[in-house]
Amino acid sequence: MADSPATILLIDDHPLLRQGIKQLVDMEDDMTVVGQASNATDGIRLAIELEPDLILLDLNMPDINGIEALGILREQGVGSRIIIFTVSDHEHDVVAALRAGADGYLLKDMEPEDMIRQLHQAAVGKLVISERLTTLLAQALRSQKPQPSTQPNFASLTPREKDILRLIAEGLSNKMIGRKLDISDGTVKVHVKHLLKKLSLRSRVEVAVWAVEGGLHRG
Repeated sequence: MADSPATILLIDDHPLLRQGIKQLVDMEDDMTVVGQASNATDGIRLAIELEPDLILLDLNMPDINGIEALGILREQGVGSRIIIFTVSDHEHDVVAALRAGADGYLLKDMEPEDMIRQLHQAAVGKLVISERLTTLLAQALRSQKPQPSTQPNFASLTPREKDILRLIAEGLSNKMIGRKLDISDGTVKVHVKHLLKKLSLRSRVEVAVWAVEGGLHRG
């Protein structure tokens, strides 16, 4: 973890839930809640203003839902790690959130200690998914694999792209990949864009599932 505490923004329309999460986080030395919003509009404004390390974003909110808010945040160039926090364990919601650029998907019924553990993982650049959703997610993505004519071709990647693919499979963010490879976030972003195009895959999550299933993440 960094020397300074990881900063967290809570966007959720349930004040009691926000307060409960804040109390949990306040007990941790290496994390701190720097802002709260009860709706997506205020949340987006605070995200741009505060630039927190993590955003915990509710999926079902009035006016603008979590997926729409996620899209707006990414369009606005918000680089925070964004974790969807919801009661929904529907396959469609999980896949839609991750394809929209979420860095994780956590369920509200998880135990407090599990949630804190997952937030710690997210703060150091890991993709976080509630445990009971991992099998569902793998099955959903497997069922949507490209047809044989468009199967990803690992050999088409450059050595640098292969390095980045393996680190994506480990769940690392662009920032963490950049640190490991001693290159800028922007350079990582360009490489990720190229490898997605070459592999005919649509998201980092698809890359990670494909790499792990094929044993490519082991180098």
